[in-house]
Amino acid sequence: MQAAPLAPAATADDALAQPFIRVEGVSKRFGTFQAVKDVTLTIGKGEIFALLGGSGCGKTTLLRMLAGFEEPTSGRIFIDGQDMSGVPPWERPVHMMFQSYAIFPHMSVEKNVAYGLKHEKMTGAQRAARVAEMLDLVQLTPFAQRKPHQISGGQRQRVALARALARQPKLLLLDEPLAALDKKLREHTQFELMSIQQRTGVTFIVVTHDQEEAMTLADRIAVMDRGEVKQVGSPTEIYEYPNSRFVAGFIGAISTFPARVVRLTGEIAELDIPAMGGIFAARGLPGLVKDQTVTLALRPEKISISKTRPAAVNVLEGQVKDLAYFGKDSLYRVILPGGELLSVHAVNASRAHDGGHAADWDDKVWLSFEPASAILLTD
Repeated sequence: MQAAPLAPAATADDALAQPFIRVEGVSKRFGTFQAVKDVTLTIGKGEIFALLGGSGCGKTTLLRMLAGFEEPTSGRIFIDGQDMSGVPPWERPVHMMFQSYAIFPHMSVEKNVAYGLKHEKMTGAQRAARVAEMLDLVQLTPFAQRKPHQISGGQRQRVALARALARQPKLLLLDEPLAALDKKLREHTQFELMSIQQRTGVTFIVVTHDQEEAMTLADRIAVMDRGEVKQVGSPTEIYEYPNSRFVAGFIGAISTFPARVVRLTGEIAELDIPAMGGIFAARGLPGLVKDQTVTLALRPEKISISKTRPAAVNVLEGQVKDLAYFGKDSLYRVILPGGELLSVHAVNASRAHDGGHAADWDDKVWLSFEPASAILLTD
């Protein structure tokens, strides 16, 4: 589920109008292996920007180049207008928070936060004031004298965050920051991170393989695959308007079907979809032509399921093969007459013993979807 701060620090328009970070044609090779391929990105001041992709897609390599731990093979990186070519990590206005947090087990929470300031030109009083400010920011003041083993995983994550922010970086890089936390704590900490980022105004770049985490945290997301950026956009744009089958399949669950355009009427494209057993309507794309081969994609939550035929534009029948009950909703896997499986999510609006399930195993059902809910893909 996507969530966003009440007042985002930056928007996509801000990022384009006032770029804080510019990545221009950056590539990185390790011998014959190309980890990052000609990446160009613009990131705005105060954004939470996510690099999202599977293992080996190049997202961490790109993060390390921003931090200065790796030099690009080609291309340039600018931070706050300054070319970072040849600038070592310790001279960049950047702090990187690693997945392991790297906090010292023998030091108290307070001393861990203060450690990042030991090379700063500050008096003892200034240093103590900054540490107190950071502990208050991450709500750890009552735990200042505890050792890391005496606090929870989420609190250790906040210690690392406070230490990173204590040096007042212009850019904070977070490499899988919540991967070590359990699901409930991860969800809670996501909102804490968003609140802290909003209060500090520091630009965050988050590397993650977790789609929900990226959708929750980020103002914008770059989806990466095999070293390339496949699409950049807001969570809504990435989810509702993917530009390729890869992005559509990587973000959330989706079912895809080969289709052929048989008629174009205004904004509506009529499609012959053999796997669905007929002609179906979807909102068209600019440039579509008759007889063009496309892919129709459907999100499970965009499909309605019932045991009676609905009065809808797009209707198909099937039989419930599998049913998974999650409490608030249920997932149905419906087998179509041609043998294809279609996943459908339905909210359980009433209690199960009162007929809360829309259908049961082996029931014949009718499925329907609105033309505007279907996604057409040409790539």
